[in-house]
This record gives sequence, C-alpha cells and structure tokens, in this order.
Amino acid sequence: MALLVRPLWLFLGVVSSGLGLAGTVLPLLPTTPFALLAAFCFSRSSESLKNWIETRPGIAPVLADWREGGAIRRSVKLMALLSMLASALIAWLAGVPVWALATQAGVMTCAAAFILSRPTRRRHSTTRSAPYAPEGRLMP
Repeated sequence: MALLVRPLWLFLGVVSSGLGLAGTVLPLLPTTPFALLAAFCFSRSSESLKNWIETRPGIAPVLADWREGGAIRRSVKLMALLSMLASALIAWLAGVPVWALATQAGVMTCAAAFILSRPTRRRHSTTRSAPYAPEGRLMP
C-alpha cells in the first residue's frame, strides 16, 4: 500500500498543476488553490518537484504568503473577484439558463466570501529605512 501512496500524491500534484495552469486562461477555473494543492502534493511525493513549484516566479510569492498566515495579496484578491464577475457577466450575456446562473452565483459568492475573509498581505517594500537611535539620529 505504501508503494502506491507516493505515486498517487505525484499524480495529484501533476493534475493540480495542470488545472492551475489552465486556470491562468480560463476565467472560472482558479489558479491559486490548485497551485497550493500542487505544492502540498509534491511535498509528499517529490522533493525536486516541490522545490520547482516553490521557485516559480508567479507562484512562489503566493505560496509564501499563504504559509505565513493564510494571507492573500490585495492584487490577487482583486483579480480573483474581477474574474468571477467577468465570468458571471459572460455567462449571462451568453444566455446561460437561470438555474445555471444561480448555481454559478452561489458558488462564486462562497468563493468570494472565503477570499475576502483571508488576511490581506501587502507586498514587501524593496527599500528599507535606516534604523533610528532613541534620540532620532541615524544609527551607524
């Protein structure tokens, strides 16, 4: 049984990565949850894939923010909410049946509530201010 566990985690990580990649171009498919799931799965199956996903420029900051307290950057929150709104608008304009629109609205409302409930992580400043001595003078 233990021989099957690692390949299963690897398979789930690859599938999650694929769905996250698809989510970068499909408005209804989220990217960040699949990236988080892929990182989790790879951490249980392949150290090299775990390191690979954790060093991707677009994913690494999101993973770091999540690990540091379940935080989501303001820009990521905004993009997620705008994508949901655009998806609902496209579905409405496409003439999707009312029951499907209602289902979509319900699911997206729950997703939006979760996103908004997470702490907001601001980008770290690239410039640091010099430390001050108690008298207000710059320290050497």
